[in-house]
Amino acid sequence: MNLNNIKSLLSAALLLVAAGTFTTSCVKDLDVDPINPQQTMEADYDALFNKIYASFALTGQEGPHGNKDLTSFDEGQSDFYRMFWYMNEFTTDEAHWIWATDAGVPDVLHNTYGATNDFSMGLYYRCYFTITLCNFYLDEVADDGTEETKHRRAEVRFIRALNYYYMMDMYGNAAFIEHVSSEKAVYYTRSEFFNYVESELKTCEAELADAGKNTYGRVDKVAAEMLLARLYLNAEVYTGSAQWQNAMDYAEKVINNGYYKLNTKGATNPVTGETYSAYQMLFLADNDTNGAQYEAILPVLFDGLKTQSHGGMNFLVLSCYSSEMSESVPSGTDNSWGKCTRVRGKLIDTFFGEGGEAPETDNVGVMTKAAGDDRALFYSKGYTRYILDESEKEQGYSCVKFRNVRSDGKATAAIVKVDTDLPFMRVAEAYLTYAEASIRLSGPNAKATEYINKLRERANAMQESSYELKDVIKEWSKEFWFEGRRRMDLVRFGMYGGQSAYKWEFMGGLPAGTQFPAYRNIYPLPDNDLTNNENLKQNEGY
Repeated sequence: MNLNNIKSLLSAALLLVAAGTFTTSCVKDLDVDPINPQQTMEADYDALFNKIYASFALTGQEGPHGNKDLTSFDEGQSDFYRMFWYMNEFTTDEAHWIWATDAGVPDVLHNTYGATNDFSMGLYYRCYFTITLCNFYLDEVADDGTEETKHRRAEVRFIRALNYYYMMDMYGNAAFIEHVSSEKAVYYTRSEFFNYVESELKTCEAELADAGKNTYGRVDKVAAEMLLARLYLNAEVYTGSAQWQNAMDYAEKVINNGYYKLNTKGATNPVTGETYSAYQMLFLADNDTNGAQYEAILPVLFDGLKTQSHGGMNFLVLSCYSSEMSESVPSGTDNSWGKCTRVRGKLIDTFFGEGGEAPETDNVGVMTKAAGDDRALFYSKGYTRYILDESEKEQGYSCVKFRNVRSDGKATAAIVKVDTDLPFMRVAEAYLTYAEASIRLSGPNAKATEYINKLRERANAMQESSYELKDVIKEWSKEFWFEGRRRMDLVRFGMYGGQSAYKWEFMGGLPAGTQFPAYRNIYPLPDNDLTNNENLKQNEGY
């Protein structure tokens, strides 16, 4: 699939819009009527706008399979978030996959990926598919002076900038194009991407709706501020020059936005009597109404009937559970995937300490109490802590963080696919961003301590009087484990490629872990794109 030859994408975009193939829309407040090709052949820009948001969750035009967006890839695994998650979690100390012989999986699990890896290529093309939809929308939908059009154009620009951010973060140097054109994309370096994303986000910040003034599920200016804070936190990795103060300033904007806030309230299920912590509420099926919606700056919306895919939150819930697990910790699904995603022992060490004892239990309360942290949402009964043999399903604890269960006891739409929204960006990130940036800039300080302790207080974890960087990297994992960001944090802390001081199971392909090259801190460009676009250059080492 050649996405640098933009003619193919122009055809795809025109087909999607003009021929009325928007048969699956995003859900809840983003719903719009699909185009009926028997009634009109005119472009429907509402549908295209909807498709741009839906590109975070869906893989084609007919639900979980059929009429797929990326013709060269297995549709079940071609969802943006699932591929994004694979490349950011399976490559690190947090997650492992039981079917380690599946195509492309060993390369990811063992940090040996190359230019033909299915998931690296798939994510690359998924991002450019969405970028092209955004380009087409911005080319076609002019600013007509209305507030709604201004906001929509800014939202689309944000989504395009977000996808280019991921190209910069994960691929470093890649293709860049801002309009639908027959011209081949130009080659952008990582620094050029940084400057572009920074500029776009600042423009979006001024033109997006104010905090909390947009429809749930749509972007407002706090999302732009959060992404700017993330951009600046990683600036030294991306450009060679640190921007800690900018990271702090934008993190403060997010923290003080006046609408989004940490969720600090738990609940008791009136039907089952199960008690959920404030942290658990973020990942339940009613997280759009139970109070957790105020923490989700950018949620990806899921509905068990209307947004069916094998990725996103569906993947996170279904892949972590077995039927036996659901007897004591109900997943709210049919458990048909049977615990194929499991937790690496190094993540358990983060909560219990290396060699520290963790209980063998099927009770969430017992596990979190032993860890002294509500975020330790692991299931260990019948499982060993460390993965020594990748083919043994009983090795590695399981994750019970994400569930298709409502805190209010009401039924979900389905048990095959989930209703739980994916909190793709949430306020907690701003607290850790400020803390890390301020410690890097001036050492341990009172405000960093205050912000980290707010997250620990929410998790009922012990609060400390001071934190160092070695504590911050652990806190990133404790707060955001399995949420798709771990590789980025390890790279920033010098704990990923090119070092041997920090190891995890099967790092570099060996059970005890071994060093892999620093050039693998970014991923390669697909060979096909290099063949079809002479403007591009392969990343060093590949």
